[in-house]
Amino acid sequence: MKVPLLDLKPQYKSMKKELDEAILKVAQSQYFILGPEVEKMEAAFCEYLNCKYATGVSSGTDALLIALMAIDIKPGDEVIVPTYSFFATAGVVARLNAVPVFTDIDPITFNIDPQEIRRKITKKTKAIIPVHLYGQSCEMDEITNIANEKGIKVIEDAAQAIGTQYKGRRSVGTIGDIGCFSFFPSKNLGCFGDGGLVVTNDESLWKKLKMLRVHGAESKYYHKMIGGNFRLDAIQAAVLNVKLPRLNKWSEKRRKNAELYNKLFVKARLSDGPGRISFDGRNSVLLPKAIYKPEKGQKLDGENPLVNYHIFNQYIIRVAKRDELKQFLTDNLIGNEIYYPVPFHLQECFSGLGYKLGEFPFAEEAANSSLALPIYPELGKEQQEYIVKKIKEFFDK
Repeated sequence: MKVPLLDLKPQYKSMKKELDEAILKVAQSQYFILGPEVEKMEAAFCEYLNCKYATGVSSGTDALLIALMAIDIKPGDEVIVPTYSFFATAGVVARLNAVPVFTDIDPITFNIDPQEIRRKITKKTKAIIPVHLYGQSCEMDEITNIANEKGIKVIEDAAQAIGTQYKGRRSVGTIGDIGCFSFFPSKNLGCFGDGGLVVTNDESLWKKLKMLRVHGAESKYYHKMIGGNFRLDAIQAAVLNVKLPRLNKWSEKRRKNAELYNKLFVKARLSDGPGRISFDGRNSVLLPKAIYKPEKGQKLDGENPLVNYHIFNQYIIRVAKRDELKQFLTDNLIGNEIYYPVPFHLQECFSGLGYKLGEFPFAEEAANSSLALPIYPELGKEQQEYIVKKIKEFFDK
């Protein structure tokens, strides 16, 4: 049986008519950059995320970059980031000639450790970028408390976490000063190319973000500041306008797929259940833990806010023989991926910052043992059973 890591074709097929019509409408209008579709999209996301202002931009990376520009990050400023994330989280800091300051991660959630943040703050610290990695929320109360105490801005990297709830009350991305989202096609809400979103509840930041998006101009050809070309294509906005109403159902299907994986791994005696942080004789596979608590009488579905509602942009297991298992799954036509094999502090481009191997043990362990399995909404039960069966075969060899 062939099981891809991600298959977007069934999703497209399920809404082909609406998507084709939306794209054709943009073609007929010949209004390709910003415009009515983007404005409609921005309004829809404000309602979905329960925030005041949203600005569509060209990618998730550019969302992070423009956010840092909006809070006036300058050369030499320090920005605290987890060492374990997609490269853009640290890359945008370096692009502004600021200094990314790396921290270790929590060994269960993969997210930045708030106590590590506190230890890394100096007089040069201007911002913190918590990453809601794989679709699970960071501990935002602790992070914002630290930031408020020190007068530091918080830029949330929610590229993998649109729809994730924090403590049943707010969507991630709306808790800090600015939130950044990505609509890369493989995300849980993807467009048909690159696309991103920046959100805030601060009107002055929103006005600045809108100017930075178009080369720093408030009106055409009159530039108040130096910005960039961070504009969103209308076609991408049109695709997102069709997809957004379906997002909660897709997120809930991902959660159900994750729950099935957990049950199958336990049944196969490959795991004692989610949330363990070390391997032992009975434990061949460490499972991701979705930390949440439903309110009394509350159903577990995407329409109801839960404590830390994990949307499983990826389903990440950890195994001691990761590279061998990866090859075994690939040989058996099962899609898989390593997110992320080299932490920032060990990347060649950051070697000048002076970090060393062993400095961030939890991140290094995650980089050496983590493997993503298929989790997309259309994944079938038989496919999941086949994946776990093959992993069982691998460990029984």
